[in-house]
Amino acid sequence: MERIVSYFEHIPSAHRSLILVGGIAFFWLIESVVPLFRFDYHKSRHAGVNLFFTLTTIIVNFALAFVLVKTSDWVVTNHSGVLSWVSLPLWAEAVIGLLLLDLIGAWLAHWTEHHVKWMWQFHAVHHSDQYVDTTTANRHHPGESVIRFVFTTLAVIVVGAPMWLVFMYQAFSVLLSQFNHANIELPRWADRAIGWLMVTPNMHHVHHHYVLPYSNTNYGNIFSIWDRLFNTHAERAGKDLVYGLDTHPDTHEHSHIGGILKTPFQAYRPPVGEKQRVLTDD
Repeated sequence: MERIVSYFEHIPSAHRSLILVGGIAFFWLIESVVPLFRFDYHKSRHAGVNLFFTLTTIIVNFALAFVLVKTSDWVVTNHSGVLSWVSLPLWAEAVIGLLLLDLIGAWLAHWTEHHVKWMWQFHAVHHSDQYVDTTTANRHHPGESVIRFVFTTLAVIVVGAPMWLVFMYQAFSVLLSQFNHANIELPRWADRAIGWLMVTPNMHHVHHHYVLPYSNTNYGNIFSIWDRLFNTHAERAGKDLVYGLDTHPDTHEHSHIGGILKTPFQAYRPPVGEKQRVLTDD
């Protein structure tokens, strides 16, 4: 365990980049071979839009990284946060720390973005993707990247997380997000087995269904236990899912960078609903 801690404490920037790029490449290949949906779209062009927002996410997080480092150093120096309450072996510190960082930095942030209108305006950019695949994982408006960063910093304060734990959490977060957005579907037995602890593609795809109430379920990123604990877990067959938002059907608003960037600054649009969508289609 000491070697793992040492690795993440001094993880090179090149390794962190490799985790991001390697994860996208790996799941891109898998979903190209065994896709859940055979989308009628230009895969590379779609990826280009999402990778633009991946780049803006990297820029925002890089620009604010010093805040995270200073915060972590402060909580460790001042023995602040949950992990300072009791002396734990490193493995237990890692497990508890990852659980709490995921709860506050991911699940709570995600839940809040769905229930505070001005935050939803930014998060809608992520949900407006009508072709969810592994590149969707980092499709976040720069404004949402800032919101997420604030929640991550809050999580570090509450947990009292040292930087090795923060880097470990970020690595798991990136990989699991790419995995659970990938355009694949696990066999039912594998989904059941893994899904009791970790978020699977089968689980997270439900969250991307285009209407309520499904889009207000399955908020988890790494651990699935939070949705089960807070009664926000839902299931729906992959073949029955439709991605995107009922409020943003215009191609320019969900497939063009300029239109997507403007999304948070438009007037709030209340959900349309599945029944109305069906009637309109008829």
